[in-house]
Amino acid sequence: MPHLPKFSRRSVLAASATLPLMPAVAGPAYAAGHAAVERQRVRSFSVGDFTVTTLLAGTRQQDNPQGTFGMNVSAEEFAEESVANFISAETYHGYFTPVVVQTGSQTILFDTGLPGGGVVAALEDAGLAPADITHVVLTHMHPDHIGGMTTDGAEVFSNAAYVAGRVEYDFWNGKDNRIGQMMATNVTPFAEKMTFLEDGQDVRGGITAMAAYGHTPGHMAYMIESGSDQLLLTADMANHHVWSLANPDWEVRFDADKAAAATTRRRVLGMLASEKIPMAGYHMPFPAAGYVDTSGDGFRWMPVTYQMTPA
Repeated sequence: MPHLPKFSRRSVLAASATLPLMPAVAGPAYAAGHAAVERQRVRSFSVGDFTVTTLLAGTRQQDNPQGTFGMNVSAEEFAEESVANFISAETYHGYFTPVVVQTGSQTILFDTGLPGGGVVAALEDAGLAPADITHVVLTHMHPDHIGGMTTDGAEVFSNAAYVAGRVEYDFWNGKDNRIGQMMATNVTPFAEKMTFLEDGQDVRGGITAMAAYGHTPGHMAYMIESGSDQLLLTADMANHHVWSLANPDWEVRFDADKAAAATTRRRVLGMLASEKIPMAGYHMPFPAAGYVDTSGDGFRWMPVTYQMTPA
């Protein structure tokens, strides 16, 4: 069991208090001008005998990226890194990309997106319905990951069993803040259907929880393995293909323990680069899958092209 970073109630609740009020971004309600993105909401990959499908459940343009990424560096350094990577230092696109893993006997959804039905619309594009989901795995309890659990108080994935990290669930459950309140309506009512995992335990054979703490106290990544193939579902370990990879020590607004999150990024990204394992990241540019390589003191993102394309 790895050493667990220390979290104070004050530091974590302060980070959660700054979470933006997420709009109900659903497939049909995407912002005008994103019709091309809306038409391509799913992408499937082969990982051994498993099919891994990324689901674009929402996207939005945001201003002031340094209000979220690189908070501990100068505006000049932030702008220089952005320009060097052909992206604006003034605005950026956010993506919300849950993942479905079909093992042959199970259909496992990782995270549920924002409220508003975006994940259901993307599932439909993948030929799936909420009733097809056998398991819902929650990587952590931020609202954009648990918001799609219910609609108007009704359970969306009524045939599913639920899985969450024990550390994460226990930390937030009952808290009198935005996350605790959303858990009270979207997660806690289904606790009897929920399995709680520790680091290294399996959702099922070939899908293993990996502690990736820092973004939240119990944030989990999941290693997906079938045959000789692997893919790491990193959730919110790294949330931008440039600002989080080229500079893993840059502070991120929504990381509860910023030092622990940076340590986790360096550890996991280093492992991915050295072992050449692809990753899928919840907020990475759609289709949200790619490879990581070392670059100077940091890393660089190589989006997937035709690798892992189903036969």
